[in-house]
Amino acid sequence: MSYSDPSTWGPEGTPHDIYLEKTFIAGDFVCGLGYGVQLVLYIACARYLWRVRQSRGRTSTFLLCYMTLLLLIETLFAAVQARTVEDIYISNRNYPGGPWAYFLETQYLAVNVIFYATLFLLTFLSDLLVLWRCWVIWSGAGKRVAYIVIIFPSMVLMGSFALGTIWTLQSSKPGLSLYSAVPVAFGTAYYMVSLSVNIVLTILITIRLYLYRRRVNKTLNPDYGTHYFSLATIIIESAASYSICALMFIVTYAVGHPINQIFLAVASNMQQIAGYLIIYRVAEGSAWKEDTFAQSKLGTLRFAGGATTQQTGTTNSQLETPVDGAPLAGMPFLNKTQMDRSSKASEKDIDVVDIRVPSGRSSPC
Repeated sequence: MSYSDPSTWGPEGTPHDIYLEKTFIAGDFVCGLGYGVQLVLYIACARYLWRVRQSRGRTSTFLLCYMTLLLLIETLFAAVQARTVEDIYISNRNYPGGPWAYFLETQYLAVNVIFYATLFLLTFLSDLLVLWRCWVIWSGAGKRVAYIVIIFPSMVLMGSFALGTIWTLQSSKPGLSLYSAVPVAFGTAYYMVSLSVNIVLTILITIRLYLYRRRVNKTLNPDYGTHYFSLATIIIESAASYSICALMFIVTYAVGHPINQIFLAVASNMQQIAGYLIIYRVAEGSAWKEDTFAQSKLGTLRFAGGATTQQTGTTNSQLETPVDGAPLAGMPFLNKTQMDRSSKASEKDIDVVDIRVPSGRSSPC
């Protein structure tokens, strides 16, 4: 190496290995960035869940425990990422063949085994959350229907668990690595199956929301209920954003492109963030519940005419158009036109409809 010749200052190794090292560092940066976002979302969700733990009961407690477990695993994942970088580029920087050669030949070390194990657990737990949301959304049609709907995704998820276990064991064997032929085969299959689970669940959730919207539009103004039927709702409830990132990782990982390390970090972070967004909606009360459209009673209706108030004889009413065999109720967005359709009330007797809405929501009436 010459002090006067900058061309000799670069690292040893092939251009491909150097590119791998660059993307490895970039992936570690993305991992740290994503961990910060997840930490903020965890605090926001935990505060909501803790506030409503008395009224929501076991659901809040379960989600709080689930989030805490997820954060602990993610913390361990981020920690071993940082420790691996230190081990490669500081403690063993002069290893024969360079830092990347050291990384590939020491996959059996505890820090690398923990990396694969935590990555696998995070993916599996996140898939379980989306499966649960699919069950909740379909429970409006009856729990038996919901269980039937999730049979196939559950079976695929179990297959994903088996493949993920094999991939973790194969990648951490002495002489093998994440980029050896056998681990690549199992890893590609594992993420393909995991992606398939998410795609199937996304389709099922989208179908259910579409059916709800079509039924509601027959009775109510199409502008109402968009909170439950919007594109954003579908993307969040089904964690569709993860599916996109996972597909980008699978393609680059299968063809052996070094940039797959960045997409792996992005996909992992996006999966956890999508889960926190789902939990946030649940904690806030804006997510789908089992009885979103299965309640049998409306709130109290107050009808006013001119300057004086007239109370009708009906304070609890049911809409005539059912959704999945149950009255369409619990909807905080009825106006004069919709009440005319549902209760056949006279236009002469109804000028304003005042409906009691859930806490935290405002009526458009």
